[in-house]
Amino acid sequence: MESPDDQKSLDHAKDHHHPHLIAKRLADGPDSIYLKEFIFGAVDGAITTFAIVAGVAGAGMAPGVVIILGFANLLADGFSMAVSNFLGIRAENQHRINVRQMELEEIEKFPEGEKEEVRQIFAMKGFKGQLLEDAVEVIVSDKEKWVDTMLQEEHGMSLQEHDAVKGGLATFVAFCIVGFVPLITYVTNWVLPGTVENTFGWSIALTAVAFFWVGAVKGKFVEQYWLLSGLETVGVGGIAAAMAYGVGVLLKGLVG
Repeated sequence: MESPDDQKSLDHAKDHHHPHLIAKRLADGPDSIYLKEFIFGAVDGAITTFAIVAGVAGAGMAPGVVIILGFANLLADGFSMAVSNFLGIRAENQHRINVRQMELEEIEKFPEGEKEEVRQIFAMKGFKGQLLEDAVEVIVSDKEKWVDTMLQEEHGMSLQEHDAVKGGLATFVAFCIVGFVPLITYVTNWVLPGTVENTFGWSIALTAVAFFWVGAVKGKFVEQYWLLSGLETVGVGGIAAAMAYGVGVLLKGLVG
């Protein structure tokens, strides 16, 4: 039996496919949600910061060292990741522009050859005979649509240009916010001494919750079961934390 929530979801999907909404959505183009940048920054921020916490705890060093190294990691590594992401997105946008210009030049110099590429592309999609020729003529009659077709079909590129600044900021903000979670108990005891008895234990618990939350959010966007996605992220972070703790214990034994 269909539940009210299922019916509501079905009605929403049906309304979403109204002709004028489809036309508007296609005209506006896809949204830039920067999910990849956010997830990347959040997971890496939590992993690298907790790796420092685990490594210092494993080595038996003072809690103050955790705070110093933790904040150094948040700012330095977070900024490094944000800049790297910014440069990566900008390079991708620049590459798209270069390829577009190259295709425009090839259309000017070799129109018949480029037209044949369109013909073969649509033939692979199942177009045949006069229908194929009509489709080709429609595409090549508009140079912008012609180039867009070549970018998508020949080069496998998206037509959407992402904002490099927003992508970098999404990475940095997610890195700092989620990456701060493993330090909460240590900062709390620094401000209010003796508030948290087992700082490392609570840091583990809070970081696991942060990992799970990030994974659950990711699962919602990629239509993966939120519980499975959350546990998956916790597992990945747990492996990294265990490795860092083990290194700390090993170095303590070697140095001590």
